[in-house]
Amino acid sequence: MNRKTLTLGLTAATCLALVGCDSSSNDTAIALPTPTPTLSPSPTPLPNIVAVAAANPNFSTLVTALQAAGLVGALQQEGPFTVFAPTNAAFAALPPGTVEALLRPENRAELVRILTYHVVPGLAPSSALRSGQQVTTLQGSPVTVTLLEGGRIRINNANVITADIQAANGIIHVIDTVLIPPR
Repeated sequence: MNRKTLTLGLTAATCLALVGCDSSSNDTAIALPTPTPTLSPSPTPLPNIVAVAAANPNFSTLVTALQAAGLVGALQQEGPFTVFAPTNAAFAALPPGTVEALLRPENRAELVRILTYHVVPGLAPSSALRSGQQVTTLQGSPVTVTLLEGGRIRINNANVITADIQAANGIIHVIDTVLIPPR
Protein backbone atom coordinates (compact mmCIF):
# COMPACT_ATOMS: atom_id res chain seq x y z
CA MET A 1 0.00 0.00 0.00
CA ASN A 2 1.44 3.33 -0.80
CA ARG A 3 2.05 5.94 1.78
CA LYS A 4 -0.28 8.56 0.34
CA THR A 5 -3.30 6.22 0.49
CA LEU A 6 -2.47 5.21 4.05
CA THR A 7 -2.18 8.86 5.13
CA LEU A 8 -5.53 9.77 3.56
CA GLY A 9 -7.23 6.81 5.22
CA LEU A 10 -5.86 7.66 8.66
CA THR A 11 -6.79 11.32 8.27
CA ALA A 12 -10.36 10.42 7.35
CA ALA A 13 -10.68 8.02 10.30
CA THR A 14 -9.36 10.66 12.69
CA CYS A 15 -11.84 13.27 11.41
CA LEU A 16 -14.74 10.85 11.88
CA ALA A 17 -13.61 10.05 15.41
CA LEU A 18 -13.35 13.74 16.30
CA VAL A 19 -16.81 14.52 14.92
CA GLY A 20 -18.25 11.66 16.97
CA CYS A 21 -16.68 13.07 20.15
CA ASP A 22 -17.89 16.63 19.60
CA SER A 23 -19.25 17.86 22.93
CA SER A 24 -21.69 20.26 21.27
CA SER A 25 -23.73 17.41 19.81
CA ASN A 26 -27.11 16.81 21.33
CA ASP A 27 -28.07 13.30 22.36
CA THR A 28 -31.72 13.99 21.57
CA ALA A 29 -32.67 12.46 18.30
CA ILE A 30 -34.93 14.46 16.08
CA ALA A 31 -37.69 12.31 14.72
CA LEU A 32 -38.81 13.34 11.31
CA PRO A 33 -42.49 12.83 10.67
CA THR A 34 -43.30 9.89 8.49
CA PRO A 35 -45.37 11.09 5.59
CA THR A 36 -48.84 9.64 5.71
CA PRO A 37 -50.06 8.61 2.31
CA THR A 38 -52.98 10.75 1.28
CA LEU A 39 -55.83 8.63 0.12
CA SER A 40 -58.32 10.45 -1.98
CA PRO A 41 -61.80 9.43 -0.99
CA SER A 42 -63.49 7.07 -3.37
CA PRO A 43 -65.98 8.99 -5.43
CA THR A 44 -69.49 8.35 -4.24
CA PRO A 45 -71.23 6.39 -6.94
CA LEU A 46 -74.11 8.19 -8.57
CA PRO A 47 -77.57 6.87 -7.77
CA ASN A 48 -79.68 5.42 -10.58
CA ILE A 49 -82.47 7.37 -12.29
CA VAL A 50 -85.19 6.07 -9.96
CA ALA A 51 -83.14 6.91 -6.84
CA VAL A 52 -82.46 10.44 -8.16
CA ALA A 53 -86.18 10.94 -8.79
CA ALA A 54 -87.16 9.45 -5.43
CA ALA A 55 -84.77 11.81 -3.62
CA ASN A 56 -86.41 14.87 -5.20
CA PRO A 57 -89.81 15.84 -3.75
CA ASN A 58 -90.75 17.47 -7.09
CA PHE A 59 -90.88 13.99 -8.65
CA SER A 60 -93.11 12.22 -6.09
CA THR A 61 -95.98 11.85 -8.58
CA LEU A 62 -93.61 10.50 -11.23
CA VAL A 63 -92.18 7.95 -8.78
CA THR A 64 -95.69 6.89 -7.74
CA ALA A 65 -96.61 6.49 -11.41
CA LEU A 66 -93.46 4.45 -12.12
CA GLN A 67 -94.33 2.16 -9.22
CA ALA A 68 -97.95 1.75 -10.39
CA ALA A 69 -96.76 0.99 -13.93
CA GLY A 70 -94.20 -1.55 -12.72
CA LEU A 71 -91.36 0.37 -14.41
CA VAL A 72 -89.13 0.99 -11.39
CA GLY A 73 -87.06 -2.14 -11.99
CA ALA A 74 -86.57 -1.32 -15.67
CA LEU A 75 -85.25 2.16 -14.89
CA GLN A 76 -82.89 0.77 -12.26
CA GLN A 77 -81.16 -1.34 -14.91
CA GLU A 78 -77.78 -0.43 -16.39
CA GLY A 79 -79.17 1.62 -19.27
CA PRO A 80 -78.16 4.13 -20.29
CA PHE A 81 -81.44 6.00 -20.50
CA THR A 82 -82.49 9.59 -21.03
CA VAL A 83 -85.63 10.47 -19.08
CA PHE A 84 -87.78 13.52 -19.72
CA ALA A 85 -89.13 13.76 -16.16
CA PRO A 86 -92.35 15.69 -15.56
CA THR A 87 -92.60 17.50 -12.25
CA ASN A 88 -95.49 17.21 -9.81
CA ALA A 89 -96.79 20.51 -11.22
CA ALA A 90 -96.76 19.00 -14.72
CA PHE A 91 -98.92 16.09 -13.53
CA ALA A 92 -101.20 18.51 -11.62
CA ALA A 93 -101.77 20.47 -14.85
CA LEU A 94 -103.45 17.43 -16.46
CA PRO A 95 -107.26 17.51 -16.50
CA PRO A 96 -108.79 16.81 -13.07
CA GLY A 97 -108.91 13.12 -12.18
CA THR A 98 -106.42 12.08 -14.91
CA VAL A 99 -103.56 11.11 -12.59
CA GLU A 100 -105.87 9.24 -10.22
CA ALA A 101 -107.42 7.33 -13.14
CA LEU A 102 -104.01 6.43 -14.62
CA LEU A 103 -102.82 5.06 -11.27
CA ARG A 104 -105.66 2.51 -11.14
CA PRO A 105 -104.54 -1.06 -11.92
CA GLU A 106 -107.01 -1.38 -14.79
CA ASN A 107 -105.28 1.55 -16.55
CA ARG A 108 -101.75 0.20 -16.15
CA ALA A 109 -101.22 -0.33 -19.90
CA GLU A 110 -102.08 3.31 -20.66
CA LEU A 111 -99.81 4.50 -17.84
CA VAL A 112 -96.94 2.38 -19.21
CA ARG A 113 -97.58 3.83 -22.69
CA ILE A 114 -97.38 7.40 -21.35
CA LEU A 115 -94.36 6.86 -19.09
CA THR A 116 -92.29 4.99 -21.69
CA TYR A 117 -92.93 7.95 -24.02
CA HIS A 118 -90.76 9.93 -21.58
CA VAL A 119 -87.78 7.53 -21.85
CA VAL A 120 -85.20 7.39 -24.64
CA PRO A 121 -82.75 4.48 -24.83
CA GLY A 122 -79.19 5.79 -24.69
CA LEU A 123 -77.75 9.12 -23.62
CA ALA A 124 -79.14 12.34 -25.05
CA PRO A 125 -77.36 15.16 -23.20
CA SER A 126 -78.63 18.66 -23.96
CA SER A 127 -75.40 19.42 -25.85
CA ALA A 128 -76.22 16.66 -28.36
CA LEU A 129 -79.80 17.76 -29.04
CA ARG A 130 -80.51 19.56 -32.34
CA SER A 131 -83.55 21.56 -33.36
CA GLY A 132 -85.94 19.47 -35.42
CA GLN A 133 -84.35 16.25 -34.21
CA GLN A 134 -86.71 13.29 -33.77
CA VAL A 135 -85.73 11.05 -30.86
CA THR A 136 -87.43 7.67 -30.62
CA THR A 137 -88.73 6.76 -27.17
CA LEU A 138 -89.09 3.36 -25.52
CA GLN A 139 -92.81 3.62 -26.26
CA GLY A 140 -91.93 3.57 -29.96
CA SER A 141 -93.04 7.03 -31.04
CA PRO A 142 -90.55 9.86 -31.48
CA VAL A 143 -90.47 13.15 -29.61
CA THR A 144 -89.39 16.32 -31.39
CA VAL A 145 -86.63 18.56 -30.08
CA THR A 146 -86.85 22.32 -30.56
CA LEU A 147 -84.04 24.66 -29.55
CA LEU A 148 -85.30 28.07 -28.48
CA GLU A 149 -83.63 31.42 -27.86
CA GLY A 150 -81.27 31.56 -24.91
CA GLY A 151 -80.35 27.89 -25.19
CA ARG A 152 -83.74 26.72 -23.94
CA ILE A 153 -84.98 23.32 -25.09
CA ARG A 154 -88.48 22.09 -25.82
CA ILE A 155 -89.49 18.45 -26.19
CA ASN A 156 -92.79 18.42 -28.13
CA ASN A 157 -94.77 21.01 -26.13
CA ALA A 158 -92.81 20.61 -22.88
CA ASN A 159 -90.09 23.00 -21.80
CA VAL A 160 -86.93 21.53 -20.32
CA ILE A 161 -86.58 23.44 -17.06
CA THR A 162 -83.45 21.64 -15.83
CA ALA A 163 -81.20 19.68 -18.17
CA ASP A 164 -78.54 17.03 -17.70
CA ILE A 165 -79.12 15.73 -14.19
CA GLN A 166 -76.60 12.89 -14.01
CA ALA A 167 -77.50 9.43 -12.77
CA ALA A 168 -75.52 6.20 -12.73
CA ASN A 169 -77.55 4.81 -15.59
CA GLY A 170 -78.39 7.90 -17.60
CA ILE A 171 -79.52 11.50 -17.71
CA ILE A 172 -82.67 13.27 -16.54
CA HIS A 173 -84.11 16.36 -18.21
CA VAL A 174 -86.82 17.95 -16.06
CA ILE A 175 -89.88 19.04 -18.06
CA ASP A 176 -92.90 21.18 -17.20
CA THR A 177 -95.54 19.18 -19.10
CA VAL A 178 -96.51 15.51 -19.23
CA LEU A 179 -95.87 14.19 -22.74
CA ILE A 180 -98.83 12.35 -24.26
CA PRO A 181 -97.91 9.91 -27.04
CA PRO A 182 -99.84 9.88 -30.30
CA ARG A 183 -102.40 7.11 -30.83
